[in-house]
Parts: sequence; structure tokens; C-alpha cells
Amino acid sequence: MDETSPGGSPSEEHRLGTMLNISNDPAQPETPFVGMRLRDLRQAHGLSQRELARRCGVTNGMISLIEQNKSSPSVALLKKVLSGFPMSLAAFFAGVADAPSKPVFFAASQLKVMDNGRIRFRQIGSPLDGQSMQIMNETYPPGADTGETMLSHEAEEGGYVIRGRIEVTVGSESAVLGPGDAYYFDSRRPHRFRNLGDETCELVSACSPPSF
Repeated sequence: MDETSPGGSPSEEHRLGTMLNISNDPAQPETPFVGMRLRDLRQAHGLSQRELARRCGVTNGMISLIEQNKSSPSVALLKKVLSGFPMSLAAFFAGVADAPSKPVFFAASQLKVMDNGRIRFRQIGSPLDGQSMQIMNETYPPGADTGETMLSHEAEEGGYVIRGRIEVTVGSESAVLGPGDAYYFDSRRPHRFRNLGDETCELVSACSPPSF
């Protein structure tokens, strides 16, 4: 793609790409807003990653990498992806520039509280659309259990016990963790959390991507 117009001045596409540090140079830094903007647009149009990929002629893996900001697309590639809506580069970049910034700091009262009747979750930020990580403060009273049916989902998760003790089972492995102990595993492995003691257990956890 030419970077200059016939008159020798920078083309509109080149100017827009430069505005967000997007170029044909793979060494250029990533632009997080591009992935978030593309994901929002795709969901607003009711398209799966696979369907958008089919429409624009790229792999659904590429769409996924761009949305997760693991691949910084060139202007030419982004233009090709946008043809699946269709949408111009100017309209796409205008949406990125106009997008409100997300909050950085959260007061205790701003955390989203979720309670299933036994286990209490306090989540940083809500909704989690466009975010690649979920951070929570989890509280398990005595006897609390995530269930006999082991959990399993597409993610990775880890946590750190603040107080109390919790039994964590991952696949065929099981351990009782206390204050200062931690865990980290592939969430596709069946797992379960149980408080078998008589003291409330509290931990801080992270899951990527968010599981709910």
C-alpha cells in the first residue's frame, strides 16, 4: 500500500495508522485500543471470530490474536479485517479516538459483589468486556464448596491465600493451602475448592481470560 497520495502528501490511511502507531513494520509497538475496538465492533454486529474471519478472508486465529493485543496489525491487514463489516479505517479510528477511557482505581464500594449463597466474590471492574484478566477477592465460609462436579473452562488461574485454609483439587492432585500459600493451573483441568475447616478462608485470585 502506498503511504503517499499522488500529490506526494501522506495518504489518509498512513496518517490514521500513524495516529495509533500502526504501520506495516512488525516491530511497531502494540496498540491495545485496536483490539478492544475490533472486539466491540464484532460483538455489536453479532459475529463470531470465525464468521468475521470468513467474511474478510483471514484466519479466526488472527482475529483472536488482534483482539487479545497479541498481534499488532498493519494498516493493510486491519483494512482487510474491516472489510468484513464493512467499515472504513477512518470510521474505525474515529471510534477508537472517541472511546472513553476505563477507570484505573476502584474504591471498595465499587467492586462488583457476587454471592452464590455460600461463596462470596468481589470483582475488580465490571463489565469485563474487552479485558483479558479477571481479579477477585474470594471468601469461603466453613463448609463452602464449589461443588462435587469439578469445574473446567478455557483459562489459566492462580491465587494467594490471605487467611484460613482451603482444599484445592486439580485433576488427581489435592492440597490444603493456608495463609501465604498459592496455586496456579490450567483451568481446563477439572478443579474444585472446599473449606473443610471451621474458619472462613479468604483468597485473592486471577483468571485469564475471565470465566464469568
